[in-house]
Amino acid sequence: MQTLYPPALRVLFTAMATVTCYAAATANVAAQAEHGSILDKQQQLDSQSFWDNRDWDWYKENIPFFECPDADITTTYYYRWELLTKHLTYGSPNTGYTFTEFIDRPFWSGAYGAISCPAGHQLYEARWLRQPRVARDYLRYYFRAPGAQPRNYSTWLADSAWALNLVHPDRKFIVDLLPDLIKNYEGWEARHFVPEVGLFWQTGHDDGMEFNINSRQTKDILRGAPSYRPSFNAYMWADATAIAKVAKLAGENDVAAKFEEKAAMLKSKMQELLWDTKRKFFFPAFRDNEEADGHSLDALSLTYESGEFAGDSHGRELIGYVPWQFNMLDNDKGFEVAWAKLMERDAFMADFGPTTVERNDPMFLLKDSCCWWSGQSWPYATTQTLKALANVLRSELPDGVKLPVNSADYVELLQIFAKSHRKEGLPYLAEALHPDTGSFNGHDGYNHSEHYFHSSFCDLVITGLVGIQEHPGELVVIDPLAPATWDYFALDDLPYHGRRLSVVWDRIGDRYSFGPGMHVTIDGKQVATSRELQRMIVPFADGEVTVDSGSDDDLVRINYAVNNDGDFFPRLSSSYVASGTSLAKINDGNYWYHKDPPNRWTSAESSNSEDWIEVDFGAKRKLDALKLYFLDDGAQVVAPKSVNVETWDGAGWKPLGDGGRNLANIAGHSASLLTYREAEVERIRVTM
Repeated sequence: MQTLYPPALRVLFTAMATVTCYAAATANVAAQAEHGSILDKQQQLDSQSFWDNRDWDWYKENIPFFECPDADITTTYYYRWELLTKHLTYGSPNTGYTFTEFIDRPFWSGAYGAISCPAGHQLYEARWLRQPRVARDYLRYYFRAPGAQPRNYSTWLADSAWALNLVHPDRKFIVDLLPDLIKNYEGWEARHFVPEVGLFWQTGHDDGMEFNINSRQTKDILRGAPSYRPSFNAYMWADATAIAKVAKLAGENDVAAKFEEKAAMLKSKMQELLWDTKRKFFFPAFRDNEEADGHSLDALSLTYESGEFAGDSHGRELIGYVPWQFNMLDNDKGFEVAWAKLMERDAFMADFGPTTVERNDPMFLLKDSCCWWSGQSWPYATTQTLKALANVLRSELPDGVKLPVNSADYVELLQIFAKSHRKEGLPYLAEALHPDTGSFNGHDGYNHSEHYFHSSFCDLVITGLVGIQEHPGELVVIDPLAPATWDYFALDDLPYHGRRLSVVWDRIGDRYSFGPGMHVTIDGKQVATSRELQRMIVPFADGEVTVDSGSDDDLVRINYAVNNDGDFFPRLSSSYVASGTSLAKINDGNYWYHKDPPNRWTSAESSNSEDWIEVDFGAKRKLDALKLYFLDDGAQVVAPKSVNVETWDGAGWKPLGDGGRNLANIAGHSASLLTYREAEVERIRVTM
């Protein structure tokens, strides 16, 4: 007879920090529910078979839903929301939510496993969740949490804060963050800005791009020599521009003018010093004179202007497109010619690309080991390139200027990116992949790089394919890059300015009951329609606001069980701990449902008919909800038949709350929730 054991377990005890706001928050949710949805959410979830996290309620309450005729894009869209939940971390009651990049928390990560390098991508993705708390917590974390590392790697935090504000406007939050954004920018300036050149320097390693074609020409092939890189300077331009906008919002016009001047100088210097008029591309420039292997690299020389490959016509890397990721460049100087290389097979184009370096480069190299940016396909860079491509396609160019790329190229690259999220036919993502085969070999470390989170995808669907263009005013611009030849697509229940926005395209008119054409609804009311798939500017009518923007003054729930700081309390104990598992994984603020990696607790091998977990808070906490996260691999580890929850009254264990002992919704792959009348609890025991 097969023995079934209790599974890996996560515990979440929550209480309302602002009890008086609960009624208002509930009223907002009720207002949303009145309008109904265009897509059947459960049907959309059921149509996918890859799920580890089957917490359907979480998806329905938090994500915008989407469908289109391309099955790979649709599947990858939902997979990427699940991937986000794998990395969503409740760090501590003081910090709230953060994200990890890896499954594990490597030694170079900051508190709770966060790494600043992909934070911009992560924030651009998380801003489309219905509740902005996750992204707001994550932003505050980088500036106010002990152990956070906002400047260990290049990133664009101020720009991300403004991008979040464009989706979930909250003047109080963004203005409160302004001193932190300025301090962070000035921290970069003090260490990385060279006034006499007018640009920021960075190493390839700390730009998140190890073993690149420039670093490999130096003595330190991993980190590389300090260089003025188009990527990092674009990030700093974006941050300066965002700070100026926040300062204007705060009424600090002097600060706004100062940062506008910084941004203008950066743009001018990048266009002057990092653009090669012969190769028609943006390149890094070395900060200093360098010597390696008998070859000299000259200060301020661009890639292949000096050194062993001096005069070579290649040297292009995807980072040359990053300035367009932020709409940084002047559009009347002919820079757009750089995009001619994107779709060429002897340049960046590949079946699972784009490649990070053009194919015929003398240093193009594919390696089955981490972390070579000399040719592999990197989701981090692919995201940037697609974001930049969408922006250049929508740019207003001088009359007579024709772009060498079009919207069909965007769709093709997005389709390639979608199918790149596969391993053995199932949705998956690791750190990098082979551009010709899609293999993750060499970049897929066990308990490290599985379901890797250093890029975005849903944001590319929302802002690129469907075309939601964020705007600070009371309007939304919708400019789809999706092909009009598609019979349909729908983006439903998108949070935007405190409203629920939906966009559908129904070429024939028999799918969404609106008739043929493009249709826009706000809070369930149709507000715009067009027979053609085209750019729309949709204003919001005065007085139609039905929900607020999710201010931090609303209901805030605190996880009192989590302990990532190594404090004595809350303290865990249990009747049994199986070998290879750990009690510390119960309350680490993450939940992973798949069998590998081994971030779990189980009582496998226990001979007990029941096993228990106890949490000692060390002080009385007012609690009103308990969440348990059970694994279920369908074999050895399954959800328990029953769960009893008790509290310690000083003399013995008694049933929790109003006398109820059992959870009614015990299941693996989703949260099992017990709610009860608020009670003061110091110790709690869960028996399975």
